[in-house]
Amino acid sequence: QVQLVESGGGLVQAGGSLRLSCAASRRVFSMGWYRQAPGKQRELVATITSSNNTNYADSVKGRFTVSRDNAKNTMYLQMNSLKPEDTAVYYCNAVIALEWYWGQGTQVTVSS
Repeated sequence: QVQLVESGGGLVQAGGSLRLSCAASRRVFSMGWYRQAPGKQRELVATITSSNNTNYADSVKGRFTVSRDNAKNTMYLQMNSLKPEDTAVYYCNAVIALEWYWGQGTQVTVSS
């Protein structure tokens, strides 16, 4: 098992930036960020492995950067050039032995 705690959400104007953090209670090979907007399904934002292989949704490529500090068991999401359509609850995800774990989520709101 693993516990995941997100932080860093908030309210920002369009074009602004935010940085999310996800602290894990143990080392995890595969981690990622997902988001869920009201009335929509949860969707992938970005994933990263412990060897720093990354994957991004097309909608965030070139604007968001996922990274991790393995010494701190922490993953980050740097979000730049934010758009109102990025408004959602952002969830940290970890996959261990095919089991999926989620954080509590952090709200990101982008005003136009």
